[in-house]
Amino acid sequence: MIPLGIEHYGAPVVTRMEEAIRDADVIMMLRIQKERQRPFLMPSEREYANLYGLTVARLAAARPDVLVMHPGPINRGVEIDPEVADGPFSVILEQVDNGVAVRMALLYLVLGGK
Repeated sequence: MIPLGIEHYGAPVVTRMEEAIRDADVIMMLRIQKERQRPFLMPSEREYANLYGLTVARLAAARPDVLVMHPGPINRGVEIDPEVADGPFSVILEQVDNGVAVRMALLYLVLGGK
């Protein structure tokens, strides 16, 4: 699912989850938008979870004080295991709450609030 030519933008490209999160301070997971996937992009949710899902075992590669983020909603067991999403390093619920507050404030301002 990596766009062709992405390496030309200067970001490092890795293909293994363990490499991507090694020594990470923060891990930001995103929801797999199943409704937008074509069958050839992701053969199965199980395969995706096995290769790229954030698990407790994979989390061990990150820093001991890592923060795990996800904007929600979560496909539990696909991009992130429930043990990680509900675990001690997760700030997901706070992130979702803050995202709602920020969107409400922006809508208020855009609609003319003072």
